[in-house]
Amino acid sequence: MARAFLAASLLACVLSAQKPPTATPPEPPEEDESLAPKVYALNPVQSKKEIMVGDEYFKKSKYSAAANRYLEASRWDPGSAEAFLKLGEAREKLRRFGPAREAYLKYIELTDDPKEKDAVQKKMAKWPDAPAQTKSSAKK
Repeated sequence: MARAFLAASLLACVLSAQKPPTATPPEPPEEDESLAPKVYALNPVQSKKEIMVGDEYFKKSKYSAAANRYLEASRWDPGSAEAFLKLGEAREKLRRFGPAREAYLKYIELTDDPKEKDAVQKKMAKWPDAPAQTKSSAKK
């Protein structure tokens, strides 16, 4: 009798393990919030703080750290011409001319000073990988 009970229990376990999948999917594991991408909202005060810290790194010739701070500043305030100008300068010191050009072009787009625009365009024209001037950058 014990054998029959054991066999029936074993059969029940096997059959219950072979149930068809349920319609609701299992819940995803909880994410580590520290791994979630950072969300930026317009915050000019935080942007200014990042620029100030970046300036300190720049003075100490820590251009990579300065560039990271200026990039953060540009994310907190995407309309900050100062953040993009300084980001371009830091990347230029690192001899990363492609990313520096992107930052400078954004600066040219945001600034109102025509003298500054011309100075930055002349600076970029001297770089080793300077592409031919496009119509959009020639107009600005």
